[in-house]
Amino acid sequence: MHDFSRILSNATYFDGNATKYDWVVNSGNIINSTAGELGMTLTQDNGGTRLSSTRYVHYGKITTRLKTGKWGGVVTAFITMSDIKDEIDWEFPGAETTQGQSNYFWQGVVPAQTAGGTHGNLTDTFVNYHDYTIDWQQDTLTWLIDGNVVRTLKRSDATGSDGVSRYPSTPSRIELSIWPAGINTSAQGTIEWAGGLIDWNDPDYVAAGHFYALVNSVSVECADTSSNPANAQSYVYGKNASAFTPAVDVTNQTTVTNGATRAFGGVSGVWSMLAAGAAMALGAVLA
Repeated sequence: MHDFSRILSNATYFDGNATKYDWVVNSGNIINSTAGELGMTLTQDNGGTRLSSTRYVHYGKITTRLKTGKWGGVVTAFITMSDIKDEIDWEFPGAETTQGQSNYFWQGVVPAQTAGGTHGNLTDTFVNYHDYTIDWQQDTLTWLIDGNVVRTLKRSDATGSDGVSRYPSTPSRIELSIWPAGINTSAQGTIEWAGGLIDWNDPDYVAAGHFYALVNSVSVECADTSSNPANAQSYVYGKNASAFTPAVDVTNQTTVTNGATRAFGGVSGVWSMLAAGAAMALGAVLA
């Protein structure tokens, strides 16, 4: 059985000290599968499961190896999310098990209706593991599947006629989730996108007592490790009112609750999830 000791099962108790935990469970429940993968569960009661990294990434290459759900209305997701809702997505809606969908948001807003993309011709994403990558650099954002580029976005592509760049640019946490899009309280468009309403009488759900998605591994290569000072502890930023783009600083301010100052983010470095998704370890090199 793999060690889940670096995953805090209730995010309410996290004090901001990323040296204690590498992931927190924001909602729902995780399980250890018989093959040693990390399972994220969805039930009628738990509303789905979401894990968030305790450290933030400010540009880098992030890859997760996972198996998605396969049920209408059930969505599996691998995303990055900043504190002001810059977001980069891989999402897998409902029963669409031969494709993945890419998307991005800028401060919680979809820059254009064409921001999303669909990438198909995959072998069954529920039966087979695939590697999904977000390669997020300062001027280029690339989505990959199994090492193959399926989409590239340039910062210039996200710059409007007003000169504002609506490109994700603030330090972000990594999030993995399975969530119920196909429920009556969702917007009709969301239900349709997810593959319809969830069938809670599905034989798979009745037999197991939950729907699920499996995570085998996550790896992260931060882009800014060589330029950060040796005592880096956090990212700090505030909105630049003239350009609507925050200026991000790397500081030695603590991220721990009740510390001298609470800052956004955690130590940047090279780190990876080990033991088939069971734990994440900070790399030996920090900068």
